[in-house]
Amino acid sequence: MKQNYARKYIIAIDEIDLDFEVFSAKNGYDDKKAPENGCYVYGLFVEGCRWDYDMCTLAESNPKVLYTKMPHIYFKPAKSKEIVFNHCYTCPLYKTLERRGTLSTTGHSTNFVGMIELPMQKRHSSKHWVKRGVALISALND
Repeated sequence: MKQNYARKYIIAIDEIDLDFEVFSAKNGYDDKKAPENGCYVYGLFVEGCRWDYDMCTLAESNPKVLYTKMPHIYFKPAKSKEIVFNHCYTCPLYKTLERRGTLSTTGHSTNFVGMIELPMQKRHSSKHWVKRGVALISALND
């Protein structure tokens, strides 16, 4: 995504980062049409909390519910200096529930995908969600 964006707009790839928009009933999206830049990602699960569709933020988990399905997330490339994250939790995204993998030659875990900025309520801090072990998972073991 970043490379395609850099080539399209003739920008150095080092100046590009990803912005995120989580879709819900309020801001919906058109799944019949691909975005002009970036991509829609769906099928992710969140562990340690849930997504509040009314507030469009992270919220406490419902009792006895370990994983909840996330709505579609729009990964949109933009110039790094133009991206502003207001009161967001930097959430890790893993391939599996194990949250660990072997280190590759790049020094990164083979299970770790990246970090995604998710909006949170003003009353919570990032520490709140870190203590709950909140993470996005692309595939459940079940």
